[in-house]
Amino acid sequence: MFRYYIALGFRSLRRNPVLTALMVLTLSVGVAASMTTLTLLHGMSGDPIPHKSDRLVYVRMDNRPADNRNNDIDPPEQVTHRDAIALWEAGKALRQTPLYGVSPAVDSGRDDLPPFFVDGVAAGRDFFAMFDVPFLYGQPWSAEDDQRGASVAVLGRSLSERVFGEGVDPTGKSIRLGEKEYLVTGVADTWNPIPKYYRLIGSQSFDTSEEVFVPFRTAVAAEMGINGSIDCSEALPEPGFRGYVLGECVWVQYWAELESAGERQAYLDYLDAYTNEQRALNRFARPNNNRAHTVTEWLEVRNVVSDDTRTATWLSLAFLLVCLVNTAGLLLAKFSARPGEIGVRRALGASRREIFTQYLTEAGVIGLVGAATGAGLAAGALAWIRKFDPGLDLVARLDLPMLSLAIALSVLTALVAGLLPTWRACQVVPALQLKSQ
Repeated sequence: MFRYYIALGFRSLRRNPVLTALMVLTLSVGVAASMTTLTLLHGMSGDPIPHKSDRLVYVRMDNRPADNRNNDIDPPEQVTHRDAIALWEAGKALRQTPLYGVSPAVDSGRDDLPPFFVDGVAAGRDFFAMFDVPFLYGQPWSAEDDQRGASVAVLGRSLSERVFGEGVDPTGKSIRLGEKEYLVTGVADTWNPIPKYYRLIGSQSFDTSEEVFVPFRTAVAAEMGINGSIDCSEALPEPGFRGYVLGECVWVQYWAELESAGERQAYLDYLDAYTNEQRALNRFARPNNNRAHTVTEWLEVRNVVSDDTRTATWLSLAFLLVCLVNTAGLLLAKFSARPGEIGVRRALGASRREIFTQYLTEAGVIGLVGAATGAGLAAGALAWIRKFDPGLDLVARLDLPMLSLAIALSVLTALVAGLLPTWRACQVVPALQLKSQ
């Protein structure tokens, strides 16, 4: 019987085509607006590494002088090179890595491929295990390479295919970055965590992953330029890159992976002990103000999901509610024009429950058609957003879960809108309708 009611629902779409088109359009526009904003919110607010997000902590320490005029109670969002190296060498966590953005020039040595710049990151070997970087070929450089600052590199898949060709394993070959040759130890497969939590400073929150990775000490020794933010609270002791290394400028991001989430307080205690030691060396003039943010906390600190995005989502849901009310009115007009049909069915023995099921199914069919139209409109809106703002390319996509939600939302909205009109249709008295015929 339910299949019969569905068939009747699709057949009824041809009745009052103008009214049907208005209902479908109203539903589809409301669903498209809400699904567009919900898709963006879903992509921006997701946990990019849920199985360990509470064990990965981002370190911040307040090295500003006591007379600093900045009234911000929060510490700087990066650390100095000196502190990053000290924490790294102490190794108090399961894994740890300093990192900063670099942008070296790549010279392929080919006439058909002139030199070009790539986005990269200088980090420690633990970077790959901490952030679950998948490998297509080879492996990360060794711990010994980290210590001695060896001229080695891991390439991203896109850079590897661009320089060495698709399907070619470049492990063991050399690539020229800047003025030096680097031995390729591995190739990272396509890897785009959303949001890009591990490098929220110096990179877009929803950007693709880097194309080259080099050891932190190697990049510093080669004076690879800092592709990111630099904040200096004191004058540089020396000019140029060397001054950033020796001075109190903050430009290094530091991550640690703990054995368990419960170890965070112990790690904070270690950071307090470290700053206390440094205070004895006339550093860290302010009271201890250390932080060890989890991934989700760090996303909140960086305001990855802006208030504008949340506001737009609520407004779109409010608009969907308006569409629901309008659809209910249109359904009421449509069902009210069919009392004769209802009276005949009731006279032939159909119960109110059967009438309710038939007309509510008809409303659901309208929701299905609205879902198809709304999904198409949402996909078009997201395509326009990707073209307007390429930085949102990874999140402005209607994937299968969001498409399923769009269909469910449209059908549910149509069913809710159809409750009152369907209930009114069930109140038709057969005798009165038959007398009036």
